[in-house]
Amino acid sequence: MKFPGSVLASVFLFVAETTAALYLSSTYRSGGDGMWQALTLLFSLLPCALVQLTLLFVHRDFSRDRPLVLLLHLLQLGPLFRCFEVFCIYCQSGHIEEPYVSITKKRQMPKNGFSEEVEKEVGQAEGKLFTHRSAFSRASVIQAFLGSAPQLTLQLYISTLQQDVTIGRYETHESRNLFLEVWLLRGLFMVLSLLSIVYGALRCNILAIKIKYDEYDVKVKPLAYVCIFLWRSFEIATRVIVLVLFTSVLKAWVVIVVLINFFSFFLYPWILFWCSGSPFPENIEKALSRVGTTIVLCFLTLLYAGINMFCWSAVQLKINNPDLISKSQNWYRLLVYYMLRFIENAFLLLMWYLYKTDIYMYVCAPLLILQLLIGYCTAILFMLVFYQFFHPCKKLFSSSVSEGFQEWLKCVCCDCRQQKSRESVGKTDLRSTGDRDETPSSSKISSMPSQILNTDELCSA
Repeated sequence: MKFPGSVLASVFLFVAETTAALYLSSTYRSGGDGMWQALTLLFSLLPCALVQLTLLFVHRDFSRDRPLVLLLHLLQLGPLFRCFEVFCIYCQSGHIEEPYVSITKKRQMPKNGFSEEVEKEVGQAEGKLFTHRSAFSRASVIQAFLGSAPQLTLQLYISTLQQDVTIGRYETHESRNLFLEVWLLRGLFMVLSLLSIVYGALRCNILAIKIKYDEYDVKVKPLAYVCIFLWRSFEIATRVIVLVLFTSVLKAWVVIVVLINFFSFFLYPWILFWCSGSPFPENIEKALSRVGTTIVLCFLTLLYAGINMFCWSAVQLKINNPDLISKSQNWYRLLVYYMLRFIENAFLLLMWYLYKTDIYMYVCAPLLILQLLIGYCTAILFMLVFYQFFHPCKKLFSSSVSEGFQEWLKCVCCDCRQQKSRESVGKTDLRSTGDRDETPSSSKISSMPSQILNTDELCSA
C-alpha cells in the first residue's frame, strides 16, 4: 500500500500557514496596523472554513451520525483528525486480513499500439485511503487559490509599501525587535504561501490527469513532479509580482483588472452551459437539492476562476458533463490562455513603468521587467517540456508538442510562400497588362501597309 505522503504534505502546509498567519496578525495588531491584521485574518480563516466543509462533503459526514467529527471540524481541527485517521488505517492495513475486497479494472499505457486491461483487488483500507487522498487533494487546491494566493499577494504588497521604512526610524529597542520580527515572519509566511500555491497547482495537474484518463493506470514519475513544480513556481511567482507592482502604482485600476479576470473565468462555464441547451445537472450528489446543487456549482466556478487568475487550471470546467470536467485535450485553449496572459503581464508591467513612484528609485525598472518576462517564458518552457517528455499519458495524445510546433512552422512557411507567389503573380500581371497596352499600337502601325495593299489590289481588279 502506498504511503500517504500527500496527506502529510497537505496537513503540514495547512497547519504551518495558519499558525504563521495568526501570529503575524498579532504582530500587526501590536504595531497598530489594524487593516493589515483584518485582511490577514480574512485570507486565513475563510479558506480554513472552506477546507473543513470540503472534507465533510467528500466524506459525506453531513448525513452520518458522527457528532465528534463535526465538532472537531467546527473547531478547525478536522485536517489533523483526518490525518491521524489516515495513518491509523495505514498502520493497521498490513496486520488485519480483510474479508471483503473489490476488483477494479484499469488499462495500462499502450505499448506498440496495444493496451492490456489489468484487474486489481482493492481492499476496504485501500479504498478509505483513496477517499482520504482525494479529499485532501481537493482541500489543498482550495487552500492554495482561495487563501494562499491572495495572502501572498497581500503580504508582498505590504512589503513593497514598507520597503522604505528603515530600522533607524525606531527609537526604542523593543520597537526595533518588533520591526525585525515582523519582517522575518512575513518572509517566512510568504515562502509558505508560495509553497502552498505551487503544491495546490501540482495537485490540480495530477487531479486533471487522473480524471481525464480515469480508465488507465496512471503512474506519475518523480521527474514529472519536478517539472510541474518548476513550471508552476515560475508561473505563479511572476504573476504575483506583476500584480503587486501594478497595484502599488495604480490602486484603483487593479480592481478593474481583477474583476475582468474573475468574471471572465467565472461566467465562461455558465455561458457554455446555457448555449448548449442541456438540462440542469442533478447527478452531482443524491442528497443535495436543486438549491444545494446550484451552490456547489457556483463554488466550483468560483474556485475555477480563482485558479485561472494566477495560473493555468489544467482542466476545463464543463457543467453539462456528468464528471463536470471536459476530458478532451484542447491545445488551442492552452495556447490562447498563455498568449493572452503574457500580453496582459507585459501591459501591466508597462503601466507600472510609466507610473512608478519614488519607492522604486533604486530599482532598475527595465531589468526587472525583462527578468519577469523571461521568468514567465521559463514557466512556459517547463510546461512544454512536461507535455513533451514527462506527461504520464503522452502516448495517448493525438499529436505531441513538437509535432504541433512543426505543423505551426509549416503553416507559417506555407503562408509566406503563398504571399510571395501572390506578389510574383501580381508583378507578372502588371507586366502582361503593360505588354497588352503596347501591342495595340504596334498592330495598328503594322496593319496600315496591309490595308494600302488591299486597296491597290482592289483598284487593279
